[in-house]
Amino acid sequence: MKTIEFNRAEMMRRVARFRELKPLPTQTDSAVPLAAKDIVYARKLLSVIGVETGATPVSSNAPIVGAAGMAMTLAVCPPGQGPELHAHVKTYETFTVLRGRFEVRWNDEGDERLELEEFDTISVPPGVCRAFRNIGDQEGILQVLITGGVHDMQDIDFARRIGRELEAISPDARTYFEKAGFTFTASRGG
Repeated sequence: MKTIEFNRAEMMRRVARFRELKPLPTQTDSAVPLAAKDIVYARKLLSVIGVETGATPVSSNAPIVGAAGMAMTLAVCPPGQGPELHAHVKTYETFTVLRGRFEVRWNDEGDERLELEEFDTISVPPGVCRAFRNIGDQEGILQVLITGGVHDMQDIDFARRIGRELEAISPDARTYFEKAGFTFTASRGG
């Protein structure tokens, strides 16, 4: 194999410093109530690695772009918080607990569940509804890897009841997330 050589500047473009990571732009929009954002996102979703295929909401703030179709974020959640039931249409979502304890629920109603402790990992395939929530008493962090070459909001479909929950918080909340590309039709019934 013929190797390549990187100078320091080239390698520094492939470094992400935790203290410099920024939340997704949609998370900082003050037009959407925090209670609605907490249903859809981890309290802070920090992009680390974005996909090469154009600007997506997840890739927009990523300091590293390009890792063979993989995207990586850090989901930072206060106690009791985490996104609700959603499925990815084409991508796998793999979670590793870096700090704290998290409950992962899956299936349309979230009736199956397990607890993950530090450094435990779970990989959820496309088409399976999943949700996670920090069950610890301090801020928790999950490393989230999205694989499958796509990471845009059109790949994420929330359970039907999540759309109704958003509407109950604010009449415009569901519409806001739909404009970002999310859908609210996930169910085994289709």
